[in-house]
Amino acid sequence: MSRILAQTSWTPCQSGFDAFAALSGDDNPIHTNPDYAAQHPFGAPVAHGMLIWARLQSLAQAAGISPTADVTLRFPAPAYAGERLDLRVTEEKGALSARAARADGTLVCEILWGGP
Repeated sequence: MSRILAQTSWTPCQSGFDAFAALSGDDNPIHTNPDYAAQHPFGAPVAHGMLIWARLQSLAQAAGISPTADVTLRFPAPAYAGERLDLRVTEEKGALSARAARADGTLVCEILWGGP
């Protein structure tokens, strides 16, 4: 059984996507240009995967957890501006993991520290 170590919710916004693009240099229009993104299969701008990862990493660190550098990331579904995400860091049998999921439970990011 997993133990929740930290949890919160976060609602990404377009201005956050734009700020992350400016900071990171990743200005791919799928994140920053609503007109372009509307023509893409996602249909709207999506969060940078590394922006979601940074939020989860920050949550873990704020809880006093120092995850290892050995990390596995998965981004099985997009995260959209205005869509609340539930963020959670857990421990099970000594293994740390984190996840971001939509309110309906759809997983958008999973992090496994220490390998798969």
